[in-house]
Amino acid sequence: MADSSDEFDPESPEEREVAGEAAGDRTDFLSLMGHAYRGELSRATAWRTRIDRTTNWAVVLTASLLTWAFSGGSRPHYILLLGVVMVTVFLVIETRRYRVYDIWRSRVRILEENVFANALDSEGVEQTNWRELLSDDLRQPAVKTPIVEAVSRRLQRVYFALFSVLFGAWLVRLTVFAETPAGLVETAAVGQLPGVIVSVAVGCYYAIVVVLTVWPGSRQAKGELRSRPDTEEWR
Repeated sequence: MADSSDEFDPESPEEREVAGEAAGDRTDFLSLMGHAYRGELSRATAWRTRIDRTTNWAVVLTASLLTWAFSGGSRPHYILLLGVVMVTVFLVIETRRYRVYDIWRSRVRILEENVFANALDSEGVEQTNWRELLSDDLRQPAVKTPIVEAVSRRLQRVYFALFSVLFGAWLVRLTVFAETPAGLVETAAVGQLPGVIVSVAVGCYYAIVVVLTVWPGSRQAKGELRSRPDTEEWR
């Protein structure tokens, strides 16, 4: 009996381009898109879970620091500033995870908009060149979200609230031990570092956080969940 492996040549044009046959066959193509959608959705879900995990770390850290900082009069105020540093680290990690997650999310949205939505209600595709876009992205995956915009989105969702709580708690902590407004700045000193420098640095940092949160306010990730007024039929 002849060995079947001798008859198979993976370098032959027929075998090399076997997947290309699906492009001209509707049944094969739609079946392939179904498998591709499940795969991309699984990837997006996995990275969404990673984002949520980082958010949970930041929330737990913030709650723990607030509890510890106000549990006794001898607690140093700068522990809350260390919390700001740690939350910033989590923000950086989550920004990277969000940018990677957006790769798979964008592919899922292309399939949902141009395949499944059109199959349910054939009004035409959203992007006429969606097959070319998806093919190019599969061949050369690329991060599509600029880092500043990714930081802005994560601040809007979670981290601006955490930073505001930490900065607010820090001011309350200083106020508790300051007898006069002038003493408030002096109380902000950290070791040999004057309170003026610490206060200015904290103020500048929070100003940067505010600017990044509100910019770019007009940009929205395509396909992200947004509220809309005409939702009566879904209630």
